[in-house]
Amino acid sequence: MVELSAQTKEALQGLSKEDHINIILFHAEKIAALQTLIAELEKENSDLKVANAGLERRLESLESRLNLDSTNSSKPPSSDIPYNKPSKNSGKHGKPGAKKGHKGYRQEMLSPDETINVPPKNCSCGCQEYKNVRKFYTHQHLEFPEEIKPKVTHVNMLAGECVNCGKVNKAELPVEYITGYGPRLTAIIATLAGNHGDSRRILQEFCFSVLGFTISLGTIQKIIDRTSEAIKPHYEAIGEKTRQSEVNHVDETSWFQNAKLCWLWVLTNVKEAFFMIHEHRSKEAFKALIRDWAKILVSDGYGMYTKWVGLRQTCLHHLIRKARALSESRNPDIAKFGRNVMNELQRLCHMAHAPPTKGEWRMFYARFIALITRNIDKKDEAGKLARRLFREIDSLWLFLEKEGVSPTNNHAERMLRFAVCWRKRSLGTASEKGNRWVERILSLRQTCRLRGIRVFPILVDAIDTYFKEQKADLTWI
Repeated sequence: MVELSAQTKEALQGLSKEDHINIILFHAEKIAALQTLIAELEKENSDLKVANAGLERRLESLESRLNLDSTNSSKPPSSDIPYNKPSKNSGKHGKPGAKKGHKGYRQEMLSPDETINVPPKNCSCGCQEYKNVRKFYTHQHLEFPEEIKPKVTHVNMLAGECVNCGKVNKAELPVEYITGYGPRLTAIIATLAGNHGDSRRILQEFCFSVLGFTISLGTIQKIIDRTSEAIKPHYEAIGEKTRQSEVNHVDETSWFQNAKLCWLWVLTNVKEAFFMIHEHRSKEAFKALIRDWAKILVSDGYGMYTKWVGLRQTCLHHLIRKARALSESRNPDIAKFGRNVMNELQRLCHMAHAPPTKGEWRMFYARFIALITRNIDKKDEAGKLARRLFREIDSLWLFLEKEGVSPTNNHAERMLRFAVCWRKRSLGTASEKGNRWVERILSLRQTCRLRGIRVFPILVDAIDTYFKEQKADLTWI
C-alpha cells in the first residue's frame, strides 16, 4: 500500500465524498489508458521481433547466396568472382605440376623420314678418336614442310560432238570431286569447327594464313553441313551402344538456339558419350535420351532423377558442396551440422578407393543415421538437408555394392565441360541443323577421347564414304 504524505492527507480531508469519487474515476481512466498503451506497445514490440527475425533470416539467406561459388554449390567455376580466387600456388593442392601417383606421359616415337648421327664431342684429354661407337639416346625432332598447302586438282570437263548424229555431249563430274573439297581437307575444317569449337571466321583466317587458300564463310558452313550428315550413322550407333551399358551417368546444361533456352543432355559411361539437344528439361526429354534403357543411373539430385525406378547412385559431391555451404552459415548449429555432414560424406567418398571393414562401416552408419535423425524435424536449412539425405539414403552408397559405379557424377560433368566452353564462345546455335551438328560432333569427339582413338582418321573415312555414297565403317563402335 502507498503511504500518503501528511500534506496530501490534509488536502484530502477537505474534499467531499463526491470529489473523492471523481478523483478515483480520473485515476482509473488514466490507469486504463496506460494499460491500453502498454498492451499496444507490447504488441508492436512482438511484431517488430517477428519482422526482425524475418529480416535476419532474409539477411542470412542473402549472405549465403552471396557466398556461393563452385566449391559449395552447383555453380560452374567460370561463375566464380575472379577477385576471390586463390592464387595457384596457395591452398591444399601445394605446388603446381603433377601430383604423386599421376600417370606420366611419354611422347610417342614416330618412324623417321631422316636420321642424323651425331658423333661424340671431343674428349677433355684432347683425343678425337673413339672406338665402340654406339647409339645411347634418340632425340626426336618434328617439323612441317616449309609450305603447307593443299593438293590442287583441275578436273577439265570435256565436250564433244557425236560422229553419228552430231549431238554435243558433255562430261559428268565424278562423284568424288563434286564438292570441290576432298575428305581430308573437309575433315580438317570439321575438326577445327567441332573438336575445337572455332568460329567460322577463325577457320577462314586459318585456311588463308596456314593453308594458303581463300574460302568463303558460306562454303565453310556447307563443309560443316556435309560432315554432320556424314557422321549421322556414327552418332546413332554411339547412342545405341551407350544404351547397352550396365551403368550410365546423366547430366544436362543450358544451351541456346537463337537466344531461346534449350538443354544439352548427355548420357555417358566409361567408353561412350551420347549428346542430345532438346527444347525442354523434362521427363519427355529424359525419355528421348535414354529410350528403353533402365539399368543403373548415376546422377545429381534433380527431382526427375530421384524418381528413377531402377538402381541409382546420387552424386556425393553435390551433397558435399551443399554441406560445405551450410558449414559457412552464421547460425552455429547449422554450421556444425554442415561440417559433420561434409566430413561423413567425404569419408564415404574415400571408401570407393579404400573399402571399409565391417566395423568401420557400422561405426560410419551409426554416426550418419544419428546425424540425420537429430536434425530431420528442424525447420531450417539443416533440417532440409537432413530430410533430403533421408529420402536419398538408398542411393548414397550403391557404389559400394555394384562394380563400375562411381560415387559422384563428375564423369558426366567432365563430358559437358567442353560443350559449356563452346556455348560461352558461340552463344549457342542458330537453327535445328546447328543443333544436330553440335550433338553429333560432341558424341563422336568425346567417345573417341574415352576410347583413346584419333578423331581425324574417323572423320576422313566418314566423309570419304559419304561422298562415294557408301556405307560407313562403324565396327570400331
